[in-house]
Amino acid sequence: MDIRNVIKKPLITEKSSIMKEKENKYTFVVDKDANKYQIKQAVENLFNVKVKSVHTAIFAGKAKRMGAHEGYKSDWKKAIVKLQEGQEISVVDEA
Repeated sequence: MDIRNVIKKPLITEKSSIMKEKENKYTFVVDKDANKYQIKQAVENLFNVKVKSVHTAIFAGKAKRMGAHEGYKSDWKKAIVKLQEGQEISVVDEA
């Protein structure tokens, strides 16, 4: 898997902003088939930082309705990446 396809986008929520400030953790939506090692490698290569740990969670898609039409949202995977002391990703701040 190409490292540019591993990370889809940063996940910016109130909780992720607090984790970024207090614990130096960044949250990303990643490819569902990516493992922790691939996520670590992608973050280190794309942002030129050192990763301390990676935690992942898979979320099931939900059934959604819009009027008479029904459908499903896709399953997705979230990765919480903790960086080593003194490291930061400035691109996520601007998003």
